[in-house]
Order: sequence, then structure tokens, then C-alpha cells
Amino acid sequence: MRPQRLLLLCLYVLYARADEHEHTYDDKEEVVLWMNTVGPYHNRQETYKYFSLPFCVGTKKSISHYHETLGEALQGVELEFSGLDITFKDDVMQTSYCEIDLTKGKKDAFVYAIKNHYWYQMYIDDLPIWGIVGEADENGEDYFLWTYKKLEIGYNGNRIVDVNLTSEGKVKLVPNTKVQMSYSVKWKKSDVRFEDRFDKYLDPSFFQHRIHWFSIFNSFMMVIFLVGLVSMILMRTLRKDYARYSKEEEMDDMDRDLGDEYGWKQVHGDVFRPSSHPLMFSSLIGSGCQIFSVSLIVIIVAMIEDLYTERGSMLSTAIFVYAATSPVNGYFGGSLYSRQGGRQWIKQMFIGAFLIPAMVCGTAFFINFIAIYYHASRAIPFGTMVAVCCICFFVILPLNLVGTILGRNLAGQPNFPCRVNAVPRPIPEKKWFMEPAVIVCLGGILPFGSIFIEMYFIFTSFWAYKIYYVYGFMMLVLVILCIVTVCVTIVCTYFLLNAEDYRWQWTSFLSAASTSIYVYMYSFYYYFFKTKMYGLFQTSFYFGYMAVFSTTLGIMCGAIGYMGTSAFVRKIYTNVKID
Repeated sequence: MRPQRLLLLCLYVLYARADEHEHTYDDKEEVVLWMNTVGPYHNRQETYKYFSLPFCVGTKKSISHYHETLGEALQGVELEFSGLDITFKDDVMQTSYCEIDLTKGKKDAFVYAIKNHYWYQMYIDDLPIWGIVGEADENGEDYFLWTYKKLEIGYNGNRIVDVNLTSEGKVKLVPNTKVQMSYSVKWKKSDVRFEDRFDKYLDPSFFQHRIHWFSIFNSFMMVIFLVGLVSMILMRTLRKDYARYSKEEEMDDMDRDLGDEYGWKQVHGDVFRPSSHPLMFSSLIGSGCQIFSVSLIVIIVAMIEDLYTERGSMLSTAIFVYAATSPVNGYFGGSLYSRQGGRQWIKQMFIGAFLIPAMVCGTAFFINFIAIYYHASRAIPFGTMVAVCCICFFVILPLNLVGTILGRNLAGQPNFPCRVNAVPRPIPEKKWFMEPAVIVCLGGILPFGSIFIEMYFIFTSFWAYKIYYVYGFMMLVLVILCIVTVCVTIVCTYFLLNAEDYRWQWTSFLSAASTSIYVYMYSFYYYFFKTKMYGLFQTSFYFGYMAVFSTTLGIMCGAIGYMGTSAFVRKIYTNVKID
């Protein structure tokens, strides 16, 4: 990507349309066949430039291509002109377009590619086409290269709506021989509408399988059961608590001193005490609220627009929305830090603004070293790194500052329903299963149980060759996850406060965030039992970005859990009489 273009137009570039044309052609107008990447079938992210293998290029004059969106550059799209002469509605009989002088080195490169099941990807009018490099015989002794690309292109009016590739011309690889590469083009009229041309790439039998529907129904029933259970337990228990505390109010001082006082009312003077490490805590809460906003907006956009039809559009949209929602981070993080009496608000703003970008960029930077070593197309260009830095410093940080100032001024006053005691109350001993560490470990089980089936479909679409398009399912799962997380953290916090332990802020956050631990553990199961990935690059890419995904999911769940629990705690202490 051109650095000067990025520096001037980084925001525009984020959300630019990924189309080179208007997708309309006149008769005999040039149609460009782009060669994208080549790589092992089982390692979807391990891709290389198409011409890194010793393929030859056609005779037509080369056309340069630049990354039109940030998503394209980050996803390793490397379009190179094929050199094939294709014009709209003009059939081409089988024609030789170049010749490979098969030296021993080139033969070894093709053999290695065939052994590792290399496939390649091409584009015509933004429609992807896949083909396999070659195949081996049954004994694995002889290797054959497919030399004939037979293209069949469907058109509807002046638009291309369908492309199919058939690989033929199997030629045995023998050193010091010449291999002729050829192609043909057949145009045919099609009834497929332009708006529906990507439907053939979708897999309804997979994503709309009975198990998918059953998992949504199962999670929905769990939500109803959990909400009902929480409501019943808390309402009945709180009613008894309120009755007991009201009775205690009517006692004289002697009876109250002799009475058996216990429960969450006893910690009213400490429950709103600032959390330990308030700077980091408020930064995590602000980041979690922003991640939730990004998830919600991107899912809604994906439900309205078919983002899968454009290269890198999902990633570009996510980055654009993340930058635009930076005030959400500043508002919630800055206001919480102010309520907790924090004074280093500028430091908190910087940490909140760069917490997620630093984690993502740090992981990408590490993986980028491996990609450079492998000469993979996933190696992020320097210009793209400059663009990301510009977005962080010139878009995310100023917007975060605006949000922080608004949060501190509009919601930064500590208007707690109970006065905070000057001296912290000692925390009594309690049973082992009421310890915060145990509550944290157990808190993520139910939220993970509500989403793990959907995790399988999301993982498969990202790490395998499926296009995820059922964003309605994802929206339902997000709503279910929020409800389950809030219910679980409220119950955990109630039991913790009843044990007269007022350290509920970090406990509510971490008990919800522990969902990420179970998601990451599930990713290990998925890697070893559901994929055939291998090699340092693909393994580091998988576990590196799964760690990022799990951590961001955990921060989001933690923020949701804390916000719901905070409202619950404020509510119950507002409704009880405090001396």
C-alpha cells in the first residue's frame, strides 16, 4: 500500500468500496483475471504470492494493483495480473499463453506444492475462483501439474454473475522439459441476478443445520430458566433480607447488639469502596464497553449489508467502527475512574485508548516476523503499519479524550447510596467455595455453555473454507450471552456480599471474563480434533489470534458482568435503610 495515500486518506481507505469497477461491462471490454495467493489447503492462513511458485505469466501487458482497503492489506490479499487476454462475451478457444522451462529447482518447487496439497485463488470481477496446483499418482512417485485453465463465465445483461474453473491438461513433471500453459474462456447467458451471485459460495446445509437451530433454542431455554431462577431466588431472598433488616431497625440497641447480624447489609460501609488498581480496572471496563459497541454495530451492519461480497470489508468495517466508538471507551472508563477517586486521568485515558490496539498490534507484530521469515503474503506491509499507527494516534486517541472529558463531567461524581467508611471492615473467614478465586473460575462456565456451539460455526468460517453469513444467529447469541453473563455475575456477587466480602468489583469482572479461558481451551480442542493444520506459521497464527479473540471476548463479558452487577448492587443498597 502506498504510504502517502494512507497518510492522507486513512479514514477514507478504511471504508472504501472494494470494487475496481462498477461491475458493468460493454461488449469486448477487457475483463481482468487477478491471481491472488497460493498455499497449503489445510493451512488457510499460510498463503504466498501466486507467482512465488514458478508459474509463467501471460503475454498481455501487466496491470498494477494496490490494496484498496486496510482489510485487504491486513488479510494478505496479493493480486497480480495473470496476463491472460479476456474480453467481455468473447469466447477463447484453448490457447497457449506461456511456457515453463522446467528446471530441477522448479520441478522440486512444484513437487513440494503438490505434496502439501497447494491450491490457488483467482478473482474475476471480485468473484473468487479456486484451483489445485496438481496431483500425485497413487504410489506417490510421479507428480502431475494441471496446465489447462478452462474458464466458464456466466453473464446477465452487462454484468458477470458466475465463474467456474475446470483444471485439465495433466502433465507429468520431468526435469529439463518444457511445459505449455493454456487457457480457454466460454461465455454463457445466466439467469442469476447480480445481487445473488455470491449465493453459490454460501453453505446453508452447514450453517442452517438442525444442530444450529437446536443450539439456539437450547441457549434460549437456558436463558429463560436462568432468569427465572435468579429472579425467584433473589426476589424471595431479598424480600426476607429486607424483612429481617426492617425488624432489626425496630429493636433497641441492646437487642441489636445481642442479635445475630449477618449478610450483605453489614458491608454497606465498604461495598462502594474503590476497587484495587482502579486505573487498570476502569480502563478494562471502558475497553469492554467499546468492544460490546463494536460487536453490536458490526453485526447489525453485517445483517443489513452482505459484507462477505467484498474483499476485506468485514475487517475494514470493524476497524472503522472501533475507531468511531472510541468515545464510548473514554466515557465509561473515565467516568468510572473519576467516581473511584482517581487523579491520574490522563494516564488512564492513554491506557484505555491503547489497551486493545497494543494487544492486537503486539500479537500481529510477533506473527509478522514469522510471516516475513516464511515470505508469506500475510506479512503486513510497512505502509499498512503506518496507517494503523495514524488511526491510533490521530483518530482513536482524540476521540477517547473527548469521551473521557464528557464522562468525567457528566457521570464522574461518586453519588453512592451509602457512605464509605474511613477504615475498611475486616473480611471474615468463609467456606472455600465462597472464595473469590473459586467464584471466578466457576463464573464463566454457563456463559461459555451458551455460546460454544456458535463458536464452532465461527471458528469453521474463519479457519476453514466457509463464508459466515447467518449474522441473525450471531445477534441472538450475543443477546443470550449478555443475559446469561449478567445473571451469573449477579448471583455470584450476591453470595459474595452475603459472606460479608465487599471485593465484588474485580470478582464480578473476572467471573464473567473467565469465559475467555474456556473459549481458549475449546480452541485447543478445535485445533487438534477439527483441523489438520501444521507448521510453525499456521500454528502461531492460530493460537496467537485465538488468544487475542479470547481476551477481547473476556474483556467484553467482564464489562457486561460488571455493569449489570453494579446496577444490582446500587439497587439493593438504595432500598435498605442504613443508619
